[in-house]
Amino acid sequence: MEDFDKLFYDIASLKVAVIGDVMLDTYWWGKVERISPEAPVPVVMLEKKEQRLGGAGNVALNTVSLGAKTALFTVVGNDEDAKLLTQILADNQIDTTYLIKSDSRITTNKTRVMGRNQQMMRLDTEITSDISAEEEGQLLQNLDTYIQTEKPSVAIFEDYNKGVLTEGLIQKAIALCKQHGVVTAVDPKRKNFFAYKNTDIFKPNLKEVKEGLNVVLDDVNKHSLDDIHQQLNAKLGHTTSLITLSEKGLFVQNAEHSKIIPTHIRTIADVSGAGDTVIAVASLVYAANKNILLAAELANLAGGLVCEEVGTAAIKKEKLLGECKLVFNRLT
Repeated sequence: MEDFDKLFYDIASLKVAVIGDVMLDTYWWGKVERISPEAPVPVVMLEKKEQRLGGAGNVALNTVSLGAKTALFTVVGNDEDAKLLTQILADNQIDTTYLIKSDSRITTNKTRVMGRNQQMMRLDTEITSDISAEEEGQLLQNLDTYIQTEKPSVAIFEDYNKGVLTEGLIQKAIALCKQHGVVTAVDPKRKNFFAYKNTDIFKPNLKEVKEGLNVVLDDVNKHSLDDIHQQLNAKLGHTTSLITLSEKGLFVQNAEHSKIIPTHIRTIADVSGAGDTVIAVASLVYAANKNILLAAELANLAGGLVCEEVGTAAIKKEKLLGECKLVFNRLT
């Protein structure tokens, strides 16, 4: 039987670099009681506003929530949203030492208007062009300094196609991590999908895989997913595929293992940020004990738990620990 108390204790001793696109998730909460006389749209009577961490920030929030010491590597604007974002990061004990503020960019902010616990509208402010060569060099230097001084166990690349993770930065950062024995995990997006070569964990969702490989899957089963892994591995040379399958769970495969892990039955409120939780938990568990099957099982469990909450939310350590003991003790 797995000693989950020891596992979570070991996770809390890890140091983590989270590299990628960070954003503010802003929520405007209100009541909807009538339709506007000006247009056929609901009138939302605002009651409160709330800011949460999104993208790479949410991944960092998840790793910190599990006790790992976490530093964030990203580029944001030199604006009020950046100040707010930096404060939220600091309030959550996420190291912002290596964060770069750029006069030529704006901080990504996704504003969701919520009524009756449903999203009525989303307003995005962002720049998605690649960061400059100078900013790329500075970010890579920051990562090099961090790896040399802090000696992290794992680096997580969180790509939302907002321009921080350029092809050059990806390749150089992975090489730097490999040079120093740092585990690499990636949550990719379409633009640089095949730039993430030679990583330890490659975690797309099924839609991203189908788009990246330009394949049509009539039936999602172990045989078809095994084939998907082989196609990905031929292009990427990575160690493990970890593919989220929405309501069907999660697929994991490397040279030794291949398994579909079914989702645990949940009351789903919101899937926002679930992928962030999956990559965070899988990376930490794998870095702690190198057991990829256990890492996938716990990531699948954690992803389901955060879907029970509205909006992006980090996994809570005690909740996940309790759920691990409950679920896996029942299975053994």
